[in-house]
Amino acid sequence: MQAMSDRDDATVAGKIPVGISSCLMGQAVRHDGGHKANCYIMQSLGVHFELRPFCPELAIGLGVPRTPIRLQRNDGARIHCVFVDDDSRDCTDVLQLAADQQIQSQSRLCGYILKQDSPSCGMEKVKVWEGQTPLRDGVGIFARRLMENFPTLPVEEEGRLRDSALRENFIQRVFALSRWREFVANRLSVNGLIDFHARHSLVIMSHDQLQEQKLKQLVAATDESNLTENAEQYLLGFMKVLCVFASRENHLGVLRYVKATLAKQLSGEEESELVEAIEKYRAGRVSVMVPITLLNHFFKKHPNDNIANSWYMNPTPAELQLRGDS
Repeated sequence: MQAMSDRDDATVAGKIPVGISSCLMGQAVRHDGGHKANCYIMQSLGVHFELRPFCPELAIGLGVPRTPIRLQRNDGARIHCVFVDDDSRDCTDVLQLAADQQIQSQSRLCGYILKQDSPSCGMEKVKVWEGQTPLRDGVGIFARRLMENFPTLPVEEEGRLRDSALRENFIQRVFALSRWREFVANRLSVNGLIDFHARHSLVIMSHDQLQEQKLKQLVAATDESNLTENAEQYLLGFMKVLCVFASRENHLGVLRYVKATLAKQLSGEEESELVEAIEKYRAGRVSVMVPITLLNHFFKKHPNDNIANSWYMNPTPAELQLRGDS
């Protein structure tokens, strides 16, 4: 079967490895001999992400061009992936096997971008045929197995990335998982887990403050005897909470929490300026980066290591650029 990439064992320096459906990279692998090149993904995300293409349909030996396949449900039973001209030709199992055979290379990925509506790669609302009537309630066979194999992996479709909120959330999760991979690669340790959570605490609070407390308690209960188990639980909880959209209300809670750490150090004029910036964000007149930038300006005068090291207060320029906050 086709390997994901000839560079599976080598990550391009400075770039985060992200899997992607080959057709989105302009590779002519579709059933009709065409492609679905996506300029935003290739030109914008590709600046900071090492995009690793893979086509499961090509991997299972289907040629180009080829007879199309589709999802089919028979009498409410299990969904199968079959050829449109002969539903006795079933490729469900081999598509699942294609995903399983990529586990080793996929384990190094920090995200995956799939082709929407594809019977192999679509992550949601794929047409499922039952008789003559299709319902949009399916998941591509390869995509489903990929997400089962890697429940913490950020996965999106190229169509959904046109939505700014979905796009920003996906990008944030990719960078977060990349930092976790770097932490684990350097050496998993109790102190390292404590530091990782401390640096992401405000990020997590912006998504769900209750879950931040639960993860904090998990970290506090970690020692050498349960480090591996607790780290796995932490990653599951961490990536799950990041799937929840960061609400304006939660952002405001974080901003006010950070502001309180400066309460005794700001002048009256500085206090008023900060309150005004937060109020403008509350009213939707500016992005959250406006009060964050002002807070960072004040922290230069009044240093605070916890704030300086926070990924919420100081995301990397690359993440800011891709999220559209800069």
